[in-house]
Amino acid sequence: MAIPLSNDSTRELVQTVPNRLPMLPIVSAVVFPYNVVSFSVHKPPNIQLVQKLPKRDSIVCVGLQKDLEQDFPQNEKDICTIGTASRLIHQMNLPDGTIQVAFQGLTRVRIKKAFMHEGEMVADVSPAFTVGGNDDSPEMNAQIMAALEKFEALVAMDNSYSRELTNILRMNIKGPGRFTDLVATYVNVPVKVKSELLAELNCRERLKKLIKHLDEEVARLAVEHEVKARTQVTIEGAQREFFLRQQLKAIRQELGEGDGAEAMIEKLKEKLEAAKLPPEAQKVCKAEIDRLSLISEASAEFNVVHTYVEWLLNIPWNTATRDNLDLIRARRILDHDHFGLEKVKDRIIEFLAVLKLKKELKGPILCLVGPPGVGKTSLGRSVASAMGRKFTRISVGGLHDDAEIMGHRRTYVGAMPGRIIQSLKKAGSANPILMIDEVDKMGADVRGDPAAAMLEVLDPEQNVAFVDRYLDVAVDLSKVLFICTANVLDNIPPPLRDRMEVIQLSGYTLEEKEEIARRYIIPRQVENAGLSKKQLVFKREAIREIVRGYTREAGLRVFEQKVAGICRKVATHVAQGKIKPSAVSTIEAADIGGYLGQRLWLPDDARRQPEVGVVNGLAWTSMGGDVLLIESSRYPGEGRFNITGSLGDVMKESVAAALSFVRSNANRFGIDEGAFRKYDVHIHFPEGAVPKDGPSAGVTIATALVSLFTGLPVRGDIAMTGEISLRGKVLPVGGIKEKLLAAYRGGLREVVLPKANEKDLAEVPAEARKAVKITLTEDAMENIRLAISGLKHDTGTIMVPVQTNGRKRAQR
Repeated sequence: MAIPLSNDSTRELVQTVPNRLPMLPIVSAVVFPYNVVSFSVHKPPNIQLVQKLPKRDSIVCVGLQKDLEQDFPQNEKDICTIGTASRLIHQMNLPDGTIQVAFQGLTRVRIKKAFMHEGEMVADVSPAFTVGGNDDSPEMNAQIMAALEKFEALVAMDNSYSRELTNILRMNIKGPGRFTDLVATYVNVPVKVKSELLAELNCRERLKKLIKHLDEEVARLAVEHEVKARTQVTIEGAQREFFLRQQLKAIRQELGEGDGAEAMIEKLKEKLEAAKLPPEAQKVCKAEIDRLSLISEASAEFNVVHTYVEWLLNIPWNTATRDNLDLIRARRILDHDHFGLEKVKDRIIEFLAVLKLKKELKGPILCLVGPPGVGKTSLGRSVASAMGRKFTRISVGGLHDDAEIMGHRRTYVGAMPGRIIQSLKKAGSANPILMIDEVDKMGADVRGDPAAAMLEVLDPEQNVAFVDRYLDVAVDLSKVLFICTANVLDNIPPPLRDRMEVIQLSGYTLEEKEEIARRYIIPRQVENAGLSKKQLVFKREAIREIVRGYTREAGLRVFEQKVAGICRKVATHVAQGKIKPSAVSTIEAADIGGYLGQRLWLPDDARRQPEVGVVNGLAWTSMGGDVLLIESSRYPGEGRFNITGSLGDVMKESVAAALSFVRSNANRFGIDEGAFRKYDVHIHFPEGAVPKDGPSAGVTIATALVSLFTGLPVRGDIAMTGEISLRGKVLPVGGIKEKLLAAYRGGLREVVLPKANEKDLAEVPAEARKAVKITLTEDAMENIRLAISGLKHDTGTIMVPVQTNGRKRAQR
């Protein structure tokens, strides 16, 4: 069966085409009957098809793909229904492997079915006769002339068209169908539009659609010319980009579409209206949005202003969480998350109680001071959970630039708000709990002093209107609950320290460490190692062995590392099959050495044998308390003193005061006064790389000197602390709890403290007070007598008061 070929006006049979044709689906062109179209064939199935065709006069069905992005159609559903039976009139192989072809359209056909056959597409087609192609009415002729005039206008406006096209069209007006197909072949419209014209079988309607598209194209070119006339600038570099954006803006306005920048500004205005900013911030933000609308989107200033407005809108000015004021629940959460820390817990409960009664309260500034690993930082999350507030944390350790706190001025490239405002945005709440870690480790240099910048942040009277340099508007920080942490209080500048409520956290006792390990650390590390609680069990003695033999710290950070190492080793044995997954691994004290190696600290390490000139002192450092040996030796010389151990000025003065006391009382100790001129003395504080300072070693130094010059040994199981005066009075010192805990950990039997520090013993855990004998003195003579056995000194008739664990007795 063959399809008759119509000339579109008389249905005169010119020739016939088969009802099954090779199918050539394309995406770049549309072939109209009686017109020649050239295009490139680049898809492998199409290339294979063209290569098999004779060079000329082969008839192929050419159709447009529905989805221009599709790799290759599968069947007739992927191809437009109306195609064109076309004759191949030319083909040329190109260097890139594609083929340039030229086809002459013969007639429209309806694609009934399309399928792949031997790597090529084949189509079954049927006639697609047109209607009205022979209409010669005055109305139709008028429409043809109107279309011709519009095309002539298009050619005049667009230099890409050849001026000869209008003459060709005027000479080839052979009915509305042939005329429309000829114009559609040459006009620059999308292939989808051309496919619509090809599919329209009513010639009158086809001509109307053509006129509509010609009108749109003429209007587009008119808008383009208007934009060019409106934006007469030199098109170079950034000016070219500006010109293109102006064109795009004019086109969008003509199409009734919103401009990208304008749409963004409208969204910013909507957010501003919904944000309910404070009056000052509202005024500034509105002014910046109005300014933004006047800046070119291509300008660098546009992004700077846009970022600033976004920051203003994203700060939680009026967004706040509701406090949970259930005091019983809060206490239960704090007790569940942390063992001990009673002072901190009581202070949080007090704050909640006042807030519950008063309904509104400026956030206090708490400062938790204590050695590392005692739970300062993790406490903040528990407080947030207890109060139902958002939690955020910043670390200011090592900061040297106050702009990190106060923000950078917007004049700088890459400027942004300070960490306080960033944390507020991150929390998404105006009343979060903000933990500021390591406030004692801020520095100062030519870039500024962050500690001074913190004065405004941490002052409840000032932070109600905190001004960040980037925002330059007041932000209310009074609802924020600030919790600061530090290891040493002395490093915090006094003006900043005065603004904070300081809560001291001391080190843990052995029993406290054991309880914390059992409740929190071991379950956490067992889970981190991929084990279950039933697979790994730590005995009580094993926990104590790790604490005593492998750690020497106030907190539990190193302890947790050791436990994590044991858990990983057990997990390795389970993974290797050495331990069955169902088996229970019990860690005994005797097993610890196999997992962690040799003990780092021997039992009762501080309990030495009595030695001449060596005394146990007690120190208070950022790591907690510690037992500090003070060594002295003498050798023939000229009475010079040498002091080593990285000492500060105050400690050197303590050595001088102790020496003066010993020399002035040499006769009472039975020391020859000439010995101070015949010998040189060297006093050394071990661990020389560690800086040491403070007056609390005065009586310890004096005891070491008396032992050195009398030749009598000092007890190895006793330690002492206290400042000494020139008259031999023992003055109070700080860090009593930490020092006693250090003596307790070190296995010392007796500690001698200043009588004035008796009030500090209430803070010392009962187990430490029970294990260590505590003696209180007011006179250095009694310290020396307690430490040096066999010393006979002349005390005259002076009664030296001594108090031992609360029991007074008199000593002549």
